[in-house]
Amino acid sequence: MRIGELARRSGVSERSLRYYEAQGLLRAERTPGGHRNYGEWAVDRVVRIQTLYAAGLNSKKIAQLLPCMRDTDGRPNEAATPQLVDELAAERDRIDRMIVELVRSRDVLDEVIDTASQNAATGPAALTPRR
Repeated sequence: MRIGELARRSGVSERSLRYYEAQGLLRAERTPGGHRNYGEWAVDRVVRIQTLYAAGLNSKKIAQLLPCMRDTDGRPNEAATPQLVDELAAERDRIDRMIVELVRSRDVLDEVIDTASQNAATGPAALTPRR
């Protein structure tokens, strides 16, 4: 499939797909006319890349990780090094800490919403700051 079709099917811009290729995250065969041509496997690969970016990994780390993941691009999977496993465990711990912080922020926001809702019910004067 051409780059436009991959962009449509994966929900990722053509510009991002070109960036992924430049970073070594995605590969395309070239037609005699120089157009990119991707296999069906590329849709899953792009979704996986997006998921890893959303998890906070950078392109360098994703490039290290992708060859170790099950993929259908015709390449054999590589074994992850113990160092990579340790680095990924550290990333998971970082994400866990972020989740705790986000839950704490949501709880504070819930309190603010509850207070604002109660004040709104009693009228605008209740929202005036005390001096």
